[in-house]
Amino acid sequence: MAAGEIIGAIAMSEPGAGSDLQAIKTTAIRQGDHYLVNGSKTFITNGWNADLVITVAQDQPRCRCQGDQPAAGRGGDGRLCQGQAPPKDRPEGAGHQRVVLRRGQGAAGWPAGPGEPGLRLPDAGTARERLQIAITGVASAQTAIDNTIAYVKERHTFGKPVASFQNTRFKLAEMQTQVQVAQVFVDKCIELLMQDKLDAATASMAKYWVSDLQCKVIDECLQLHGGYGYMWEYPIARAFADSRVQRIYGGTNEIMKEVISRSMGLGGSR
Repeated sequence: MAAGEIIGAIAMSEPGAGSDLQAIKTTAIRQGDHYLVNGSKTFITNGWNADLVITVAQDQPRCRCQGDQPAAGRGGDGRLCQGQAPPKDRPEGAGHQRVVLRRGQGAAGWPAGPGEPGLRLPDAGTARERLQIAITGVASAQTAIDNTIAYVKERHTFGKPVASFQNTRFKLAEMQTQVQVAQVFVDKCIELLMQDKLDAATASMAKYWVSDLQCKVIDECLQLHGGYGYMWEYPIARAFADSRVQRIYGGTNEIMKEVISRSMGLGGSR
């Protein structure tokens, strides 16, 4: 994968299970020297053209009547049927796909771990993923500000540049301050990650706070563009469309707040 020779994907989300991985229904049942994988996954980045799919699945039956939690393992690169890609606005190029696994074979030596330890393995990568979303968010917000500054200097209304109006200047000053504060926090999170000290709660704070801010800033920047801000040929329109999903994937921002509140000892049952 690092050499670009194969394309990888991670299949966690399902049609009926997103942020709550314990609700997954895909199964991986041991059959001699391999696992038999059955189930459906959705919103899988690179799902359409992946050569290798790391799949989160149950390796033991779920017994709802006794309230048992499923034991989760991670299967291998099973054969799969790739369904039609669901309509999705943006971002383009990633190939988000619904993947149907019917009797796919995963190598028996590949499972990363059964039971609760196995279930925690996908979670171990979510802090990095959520920080990546925050990094993208703060960079996107700053780019939107930079593009908007250039636009308001060139665009004239009532005979003078839009940048000359106090409302424009104050809005941009507020946004730049907020993005700068977010950048400092993101930089701190990167430092923690490099020290292997970035915990789930802190990464969740970065993901939720920055993605909310990203949407707010880009919306304000689009407003300063006026009608042209809603035209697809302008970068701000595309940035506006791209930003909205940041508050959903990687765990919704509502789930981020759950993670944070539990780290504060505020409960929440599973």
